[in-house]
Amino acid sequence: MNAEDKVNSSSSDARSAPTAGRSAAALDVVDSRILAALREDSRLSVRALAEKLHLSRAGAYARIERLRERGVITGFTIAIDPAAAGLTTTAYVAINIEQNTWRRVSEELATLPYLDTISLMGSDFDVLVQVHAPDNASLRTLVLERIQAIPGVLGTRTWLVFDESRGVGTPWEA
Repeated sequence: MNAEDKVNSSSSDARSAPTAGRSAAALDVVDSRILAALREDSRLSVRALAEKLHLSRAGAYARIERLRERGVITGFTIAIDPAAAGLTTTAYVAINIEQNTWRRVSEELATLPYLDTISLMGSDFDVLVQVHAPDNASLRTLVLERIQAIPGVLGTRTWLVFDESRGVGTPWEA
């Protein structure tokens, strides 16, 4: 069996996401244009996407499927303004944890309401979470009664956000 056969016989899981410590394959120009168009409007039909990018429908569909299989596209979602949806208190909460409890703590954090992003950090603190809560009382309950009660959590530090805006993000179109 040659090297190409070994690569082609590997499981789809190995192709769907990069292994820790390994870089993912770079995107080509067409894939980048597809991502840019879908980021602008994830409701685009394959037909409309193909017309917009001057691709065949079959080609556009195949590329989208390949991007999904590789784990580049993980879903098709909508963007929600938290404040307009009633979540008017925004904060970042830094969490210090006991060594070797990251998996257990992150699993517990993932079950809590109002946590949008959970990040393992290489910093003065171990975990940083972004919170969008309905009010300060909900934030207080979340931090002092729910997060600090998780086994392995040593302490927290909270920063209130006065205003948020989105940047342009990654420029997918080259």
